[in-house]
Amino acid sequence: MSIAEGRIARVTDAVRPARSKVFLALTGLFLLSAILSLAIGPTGISLGSLPRAFAAAAGYADGAGAKRDRLVLIDLRLPRTLLAAFVGAALATSGAMMQGLFRNPLADPGLIGVSSGAALAAIATIVLGHGIAAPLVAPLGIYALPIAAFFGGLVTTITLVAIAARRGHLAVGTLLLAGIALGALSGSLGGFLSYASDDRELRDLTLWSMGSLSGASWEKVLAVLPFAAAIILVVPQLMRGLNGFLLGEAEAMHLGIDTERTKRLTIATTAAAVGAAVAVAGVIGFVGLVAPHVMRLISGPDHRAVLPGSAILGATLVIVADIISRMAIRPAELPIGIVLALVGAPVFLHLVLRRSIGGGE
Repeated sequence: MSIAEGRIARVTDAVRPARSKVFLALTGLFLLSAILSLAIGPTGISLGSLPRAFAAAAGYADGAGAKRDRLVLIDLRLPRTLLAAFVGAALATSGAMMQGLFRNPLADPGLIGVSSGAALAAIATIVLGHGIAAPLVAPLGIYALPIAAFFGGLVTTITLVAIAARRGHLAVGTLLLAGIALGALSGSLGGFLSYASDDRELRDLTLWSMGSLSGASWEKVLAVLPFAAAIILVVPQLMRGLNGFLLGEAEAMHLGIDTERTKRLTIATTAAAVGAAVAVAGVIGFVGLVAPHVMRLISGPDHRAVLPGSAILGATLVIVADIISRMAIRPAELPIGIVLALVGAPVFLHLVLRRSIGGGE
């Protein structure tokens, strides 16, 4: 073992005994939040009715009450809970990867402009979809917005890589600066389109920009399934590489890590995950920045703990925020971005202050 690898091992060994307890606690919180998400909503099925609803879905229960519970559970709440879990896990994992790659605790998926690119494409669809872009948007129906958001994120990522790649080397600094510039450009164009929109379009844009899972459906769940599978397959391959980046890119190369492959896989995975999340839920901030921070405070810097822990924590945060958004001002819904900021920011501040007072970072 090299001296550098020894430094990582010493840091991670100090927190390893508590890691299994942390993951057990996080998994328990995630399962509890998912069960509550299935049971709580404006159309009441109680916690005790869930077994009957699942039995009705499997064909083992009948009657008007069972059919109603099955409809609410299977057609409304289950796809919404699954989408919330995917969006939270995708954004939190992307944030953890960005912070590891850039060695910057303020990095999140929005930093390299992918979220802004996806948002710009969605805004253009909303504003121009009833005008000059109608021939393109109308045939896509309800899928127009998700497809546009994903396409916007993909185009942004391809542009970033084209700018930052020189002679087979992907310059992280150039990538970061180009991402900030593209994000600002996308924001400016989005602002122009918003300014040119009418009152109805402006309301749609405002609600979409604050995030919502109210349009959850099984079609959207199936649409994000390939992205979820890709994240699960790729992220484990990045853990050692991102641990090496903690020491610096040159040190990571000396450890035998293929830094170029790590950078490209990280960027591609982030683009796919964020594009899919924005496509189905709009722009949801905070999760990608905070969930990795909290995991790092709890478990230390080892990405073998930070990446999966951030995914579970991010999924839990979005599910809980979605429950609150549904119940706070019934029968209307609060945008989920507002709930996440109101509830999550004080908790995050408490953790940071406790860490600071305790003599941490």
